[in-house]
Amino acid sequence: MFHFAWLNPFDTLLYHGINGLAGHNAIMDASMIFLANQALPLYAIFFVVAWFVLAKDDRSHRHALLLAGLSGILALLINALIAQIWFRPRPFVVFSKGTFTQLVPHSMDASFPSDHASGSFGFATASWGRLPRWISIPFTVLAVLVLFARVYVGVHYPTDVLAGFFVGFLASRIVNKLSPLFLPVTTFLMKWVPVGRRTTNTSMVKS
Repeated sequence: MFHFAWLNPFDTLLYHGINGLAGHNAIMDASMIFLANQALPLYAIFFVVAWFVLAKDDRSHRHALLLAGLSGILALLINALIAQIWFRPRPFVVFSKGTFTQLVPHSMDASFPSDHASGSFGFATASWGRLPRWISIPFTVLAVLVLFARVYVGVHYPTDVLAGFFVGFLASRIVNKLSPLFLPVTTFLMKWVPVGRRTTNTSMVKS
C-alpha cells in the first residue's frame, strides 16, 4: 500500500477556504453536518419516492433508477479497492490543531477518494439523460452539497471529493454498459413492488 500525505497548493488553499467557513454560524454548521452524515438515507428516500411516483408501466425509467442505485454501490466498491492500494491520511491527521475546524468525529481511515462523494455522484451521473429532471436534478444538487459538506466539516480534502466525482462517473458508465444484464432485476421489482401511478404522464417523465 502506498502512503500519500503530500499536500498541493490547490488542496491546502481550497480546504482552508471552505473549512474556514465552519464554526461561525450554527444553522450553517448543522446543515453541513446533516448533509455530510445523512447522504445515504436521503438518497434512499429519493429512490423510494421516485419509485412510487413513476408510472407502474414506466419500465425504462424504473430500470434507469435501478441502474443509478447500482452505480452508487459500484462506486463504493471501486473506492474500497483504491483504499487498499493508496492510503491518504485525513486532513485532521495532517494539519496542526488550531488550523482547521472538525465538526464531526471520524476514524483515521483512508481519505482518498471520498466514499460519500463517489456514491453520491454514482447515483447522480447515472441519472443524467436517463431519468426525468425531477429526479436527476435533486440527485445532482444533493451530490454537489455532499461534496461541499465533506470538506466543510473537515474530514476531506477538495481532491478527495473531486476524485469521488470521477469514480462515481466511471461507475455509472460501467453500469450503463452492463444495463441489459440487470433488466431481469427491474422486471422482478416491477412485479413484486407494483407501486406507482396508474398510467404514464408524459409531462412528468419528460427529460
